[in-house]
Amino acid sequence: MGDTTAAASAPAPPRKFGRICVFCGSNSGNRAVFGDAALELGQGLVTRGVDLVYGGGSIGLMGLIAQTVLDGGCHVLGVIPRALMPLEISGASVGEVKIVSDMHERKAEMARQADAFIALPGGYGTMEELLEMITWSQLGIHDKPVGLLNVDGYYDPLLALFDKGAAEGFIKADCRQIIVSAPTADELLTKMEQYTRSHREVASRTSWEMTELGYGKAAPEPEEEAASC
Repeated sequence: MGDTTAAASAPAPPRKFGRICVFCGSNSGNRAVFGDAALELGQGLVTRGVDLVYGGGSIGLMGLIAQTVLDGGCHVLGVIPRALMPLEISGASVGEVKIVSDMHERKAEMARQADAFIALPGGYGTMEELLEMITWSQLGIHDKPVGLLNVDGYYDPLLALFDKGAAEGFIKADCRQIIVSAPTADELLTKMEQYTRSHREVASRTSWEMTELGYGKAAPEPEEEAASC
């Protein structure tokens, strides 16, 4: 008979991701399936021992996933611009809160803190954040997986648009593979854990001067021109 004691005491495999940034709506949508997906994703992160980075607050899908992860014993970091801090805009704080000056700093800080990105259903802001992370991957600013939780086909039109862009020659075939999509949280997380970059970056990560993301250095201040005679 095998050594069950040794098997039981074997350490769990190391986490693929320490923190995942989730982009999602500050609204809950019109159907329960969206809230259910946020809860499922939050529980999936907890099961894997993965901490959450998100846009802060307690309303909409953002609040659902944040509270689920926090209640499950994992760390939650909300990154929110000062202008969105009032309770009537974002609701109560969940977990740790980092206040930033604007939306650009918010995205850079979330990207710096996270090992991967997932977009749940959402509106303009969610889609903009998703597309920026895809673009940054294409450019070589980061090499982190970007996932799309395609709940009940919500993102089918967007994925079709990506396919159209590739077919028409505006998106390179290898860059079309940047986005990882799946209809359920568990399937998506598994696919992201198996993700390897297959596209050719436009420029190396270290060539980007982005101190907000933790690498590079700020551009030097321009030297004063010598006084003319």
